[in-house]
Amino acid sequence: VEFSYPPLKPRKGHDSQSLPEEWKYLPFLALPDGAHNYQEDTVFFHLPPRCGDQTTVYGVSCYRQIEAKALKVRQADITRETVQKSVCVLSQLPLYGLLQAKLQLITHAYFEEKDFSQISILKELYDHMNSSLGNTLLEGSQVYLGLSPRDLVLHFRHKVLILFKLILLEKKVLFYISPVNRLVGALMTVLSLFPGMIEHGLTDCSQYRPRKSVSEDTGLQETTPRLDDYVSVSAADTSNANVGMGKEGRKMAGNHCLEGQKANVPFSQSEKACNGAQSSSGTVQRLKVPTRASPASSESDWETLDPSILEESNLKGGEYENTASEPAENLPGEGMSSESLPITVQPQANTGHTVLVPGLVSGLEEDQYGMPLAIFTKGYLCLPYMALQQHHLLSDVTVRGFVAGATNILFHQQKHLSDAIVEIEDAHVQIHDPELRKILNPTTADLRFADYLVKHVTENRDDVFLDGTGWEGGDEWIRAQFSAYLHALLAAVLQPDNEKTLSDFGTTFVAAWKNTHNYRVWNSNKHPALAEVNSSHPFQGQYSVSDVKLRLSHSVQNSERGKKIGNAMVSTSRNVVQTGKAVGQSVGGAFTSAKSAVSSWFSTFTQSTQSLGD
Repeated sequence: VEFSYPPLKPRKGHDSQSLPEEWKYLPFLALPDGAHNYQEDTVFFHLPPRCGDQTTVYGVSCYRQIEAKALKVRQADITRETVQKSVCVLSQLPLYGLLQAKLQLITHAYFEEKDFSQISILKELYDHMNSSLGNTLLEGSQVYLGLSPRDLVLHFRHKVLILFKLILLEKKVLFYISPVNRLVGALMTVLSLFPGMIEHGLTDCSQYRPRKSVSEDTGLQETTPRLDDYVSVSAADTSNANVGMGKEGRKMAGNHCLEGQKANVPFSQSEKACNGAQSSSGTVQRLKVPTRASPASSESDWETLDPSILEESNLKGGEYENTASEPAENLPGEGMSSESLPITVQPQANTGHTVLVPGLVSGLEEDQYGMPLAIFTKGYLCLPYMALQQHHLLSDVTVRGFVAGATNILFHQQKHLSDAIVEIEDAHVQIHDPELRKILNPTTADLRFADYLVKHVTENRDDVFLDGTGWEGGDEWIRAQFSAYLHALLAAVLQPDNEKTLSDFGTTFVAAWKNTHNYRVWNSNKHPALAEVNSSHPFQGQYSVSDVKLRLSHSVQNSERGKKIGNAMVSTSRNVVQTGKAVGQSVGGAFTSAKSAVSSWFSTFTQSTQSLGD
């Protein structure tokens, strides 16, 4: 890290190359593998929090390269013909696309200076972001900027629903493609299909511990600083925007990073410790320091909550607080006492905006239906991009699952470390376990649902003026369809004698889903608003001939034998057409010559007949 504003460590300078231990992978994430193969690109990534009360840090990095001879000022450390640097923003808010749009402009302008010592533009970016970005942006559509479910459905077609169900089952899912922008875009777009997931469901998705070397482990007690030494402020004042840049190379000495805080928070507040922080309004909040100051102290914290705790939803408030004290430690530290947390989510009036309340068990901001589901909690990670240095996380015993993205072929080759590999280039979902494939095999109703999406997305593709402009088949429409699908599934689970209804979603799938952590957390609370939701599959109905066609089409597209048959049919039809053309030409030529011979004979015969008549 060559430069950071404000410094990544409070008592260090802007040009300090030291990193907090939790963020030791930052340079490798901001300048991903294979960056030298592309002139420019953008990457999204997640960093673990630096304080027990804080949440996921969302990173967006834009990197570019420029020829060294084009620089006006060539610094001493530039020894190669090409210079690669990255400008990185670390944010408290998951505004990936919006940050990317702003950051790309600034990165371009910074490189156009052709003098990397001109860092004033980066400081201006920090001030601009803190003055213009806030929590209110999470309530609008700007949070989905750059994430297009329409393109996802066009590419993966019926397999989108399989991806959706894979994540519901909390499986180990690895996305793979290069360059990195296509990777993170596809992964985050899949997550955007889950209601409220991008806005409020990722706050606990990066609780992992960086691997320590042997030398570090030997002197751990003497060399590791106290957590308070480099924690900025409480969750109310945590980093809102960080900007930085970096340089490629094995030593990774060049990743400028800038850290910031929420608007109206003076820089001097960054030296406050977590248990006594000043909010943006100027009032001091005394936050309770959690018993676990670091994720490193909870090796088995990811384990699914005890069902006896989760199923006792009728307990009184005081009793519930005692029995749920373990999961309650993960609640956001915003100065809110445990007494103020509601035990159930009450139905809210339809006032035009969603009312969110802190979930008692999940610790996430939930709506009246219990969304977002607590999928990315308790050691289930969401890492849009994984650096090779993080490879050990795939087999870490404290990580119970992950949705991760990789561009390095080494991740793809380690198939035993994941349940499914999503090859984005070929739109192929490779599921290793035959039993899991059976569980995820779509039902007839599921195929109708997926076919409904594909037809609405593709129907206007030929019209350049109407493509993507309407409600039906648009991005928001697709998210609404998945929201309705998930709400119907939740409502169906709550109904008595629901075997027939659940069979439309997949009996084995629902049984597997009921064993997941996110289902148990959701089921531990009451959600009266679901009583108003239709508790049947959106596409239930009688079996018909069109369903047979759908099933056949899906089987041909997804099974290995079906692919071989399909390829054989395509090659056979191609050969038949080519042979037909050749045969047609030869037969046609013979037929033409025979026709001309007959015509000449007939004309000769006619003429001789006429002469005989004369």
